[in-house]
Amino acid sequence: MKPNQLTSPCCSQCWHTAANPCRKLIDCVASGPLCHTDEKCRKERARRLSLARRGGEGDLLFVGTGTCGLANGASRIMRHIRLFFETTRIPATVIEVGCVGYCQREVFVDLLTESAPRLSYCDVTPDNVTELLEEIYVRGNLRNRFLLGRWDDGDGSLSDIPLLQDTPFFKRQCKVVLENCGRIDPSSLDAALAAGAFKAAARALQTMTPAEVCDSVLESGLRGRGGAGFPTGQKWRVAHDTVSAQKYVICNADEGDPGAFMDRAILEGDPFRVLEGLLIAAYAIGASKGYIYCRAEYPLAIERLQGAIAQCREVGLLGHNILDSLFSFDVTIKQGAGAFVCGEETAILASVEGGRGMPRPRPPFPAVSGLHGKPTALNNVETLANVPLIIGRGAGWFKGLSMGPSAGTKVFALSGAIQNTGLVEVPIGIPLREIIYDIGGGALPGHRIKAVQMGGPSGGCIPEDKMDVPVDYASLQQLGAIMGSGGMVVMDEKSCMVDVAKFFMEFIRNESCGKCSPCREGTIRMHEILTMLTEKPVGDEIRRLERFRGILHLEELAQTVKETSLCGLGQTAANPVLSTLRFFRDEYEAHIFENRCPAGACKALKTFSIDTDLCIGCTVCKKKCPSDAIIGERKQAHYIIADKCIGCGTCIQACPQKAIFELVSGLPGQVVPKPEPAQPSPMKSA
Repeated sequence: MKPNQLTSPCCSQCWHTAANPCRKLIDCVASGPLCHTDEKCRKERARRLSLARRGGEGDLLFVGTGTCGLANGASRIMRHIRLFFETTRIPATVIEVGCVGYCQREVFVDLLTESAPRLSYCDVTPDNVTELLEEIYVRGNLRNRFLLGRWDDGDGSLSDIPLLQDTPFFKRQCKVVLENCGRIDPSSLDAALAAGAFKAAARALQTMTPAEVCDSVLESGLRGRGGAGFPTGQKWRVAHDTVSAQKYVICNADEGDPGAFMDRAILEGDPFRVLEGLLIAAYAIGASKGYIYCRAEYPLAIERLQGAIAQCREVGLLGHNILDSLFSFDVTIKQGAGAFVCGEETAILASVEGGRGMPRPRPPFPAVSGLHGKPTALNNVETLANVPLIIGRGAGWFKGLSMGPSAGTKVFALSGAIQNTGLVEVPIGIPLREIIYDIGGGALPGHRIKAVQMGGPSGGCIPEDKMDVPVDYASLQQLGAIMGSGGMVVMDEKSCMVDVAKFFMEFIRNESCGKCSPCREGTIRMHEILTMLTEKPVGDEIRRLERFRGILHLEELAQTVKETSLCGLGQTAANPVLSTLRFFRDEYEAHIFENRCPAGACKALKTFSIDTDLCIGCTVCKKKCPSDAIIGERKQAHYIIADKCIGCGTCIQACPQKAIFELVSGLPGQVVPKPEPAQPSPMKSA
């Protein structure tokens, strides 16, 4: 099927073009032709629509080519599939799609035939894709080992075959923003239109005033999904009411949180949805120009956005007099350098204007005086992706999706020490425990979950015994965490919470723009204190006393940074420190008073000793030690110099006699139970 067939004229009587727009273009896609009556044209349009909804003719193989899929070899897999069909001459089409969300099981290959439902095959690699194709096309076995779900149960028929949405990872999810990701071709406007794209935009442009659009979004209860959680409709209403000949809308795709990849997946899997939301936002506030601020580290997202923008311009969904509504709007992609602070809305304005990305004092707020001093509405990718659904299905429908006072759904990037990782979209208000255990599958075998880091560097750590908390804005704030953009990092008993706080503080310290002194100086000092706590204490008693005072100063300093920083990023920078101090203070005290890391993660606090009765003086440990902390002559017992030992544990792994063991703390007499020792050598016995 040629591109943009759904918007192409069916005969000479069709007159709409980008230069000669038609108000009924989107309706014509679904039930056309509308400008004339011709049975032949009606059948042709129905055929095009049916083909676009399905994705093509014959057997279709949808290959997950999001960033996660490509990292697992999706490009090579597609080459193998095309070569297989060329060799066997089987009529089939290979279609690239985005990530379906289950990143851990990529690469996904979905099969759609005329006689079976769409089946999802996972864990496909360049090495085993030929096996998958032979199972399907040579042996005729659709229920093979690659099928996601319970592929080996049942009577062998397709009547009880598990579908994607019935598997445990997807069953508790509520796909709204992600409903098309991994299901349709993100490079095809036809595929997007067949899935309902731009129906909401057409409705807004043709039947609603800008004020009514603002009111509908405000009534829906949609809050910003980028971290701050500000009511979207309220922001739009302020920009709408501010009088100006020029206004702007900006899509914030500068996703900088460690472990967050929600916006990237949406842009890679359904870019037309984001463009439609941006178009509706522009109409609501009266903006004629829009920007998508996307970090340059997302080349695939930028590539698919560029293709989507070009197709929309070609058919008149962007540009002058869109759908004959007298409303004109166009979009430009602005690539960012990847600075974390550029996720803050006023820093984005500075970057788009060509300056250094640094926050500005507020007020005035961007909705009043933003880009180039003009009213500007900034929303992140997920927020804008919700807008077409609100306009199309109603504010009441959107409110009904949630399980609490906040409305809608939220996409989270679930990662860390958990069995199922990937993107999950759930109703706001769902208990955190259901996400971690029902969808995520719980801890890895042999481990237990200790905490969940919510909201990235600006968020906080929630302990396991607090996981019944509803995942909504207010409930998470009471625990010192935030919804944030959607990062959700799971940690088990091997994670040291002091070290976790140090990791995030190091990130924030490096990413601080340096404009205000509380954030610039405070984050450096907090990181210094945390580093001191995770390193081996040296020096006299005065320096040891300073180490003890550090924890007292840390909490006070964190609170000061929170209360006095200029922007929202600085004001939430101390959250990882405050939340870990609140729920895991015992770990801080163990680091201070016992020189011990309970999780065993801080290598610098590990202390090792050699059992002189077992040591045979083979010198293997001495040769392997990277810090030259082991001394001793050959065939004589060796010793470890504690002050030089860096706690790497290389000596334990190298010792053939298992003569080296770890002390629990720096205090004498406390040791980890020794492993079963090797038998003393005859030489040592002699």
